[in-house]
Amino acid sequence: QVQLVESGGGSVQVGGSLRLSCAASGFTGSSNSMGWFRQAPGNQREGVAAIRSGGLDSSRIYYKDSVKGRFIISRDNTKNTVYLQMNSLKPEDTGMYYCAALRGRVSFPPTTEDFSFWGQGTQVTVSS
Repeated sequence: QVQLVESGGGSVQVGGSLRLSCAASGFTGSSNSMGWFRQAPGNQREGVAAIRSGGLDSSRIYYKDSVKGRFIISRDNTKNTVYLQMNSLKPEDTGMYYCAALRGRVSFPPTTEDFSFWGQGTQVTVSS
């Protein structure tokens, strides 16, 4: 049984930083993809960043345009964990952040339909 557990959310002021973590259990394999989505009240869930298991960073990592240069997604395959380092946070980054995973190679941009497994979410609030 696959489980994804997010941590690291919280409340910060504009310009602050947070690091989200997502620990996966029951999810192993040589080829898989993981991603971070967020959902603000009244909005659809949107893909923020995604990472494939192999290839060069230039081809295996996706960022939503609005977070490029501010967010960094990374993964530690030895720990089955994916991270999202969020810097220079803005009020529009506020939302519930969800970790997602799939067995296989995700297409870019990622959509919610691509992913089979989801975490419960962690809240990020950025205030001015």
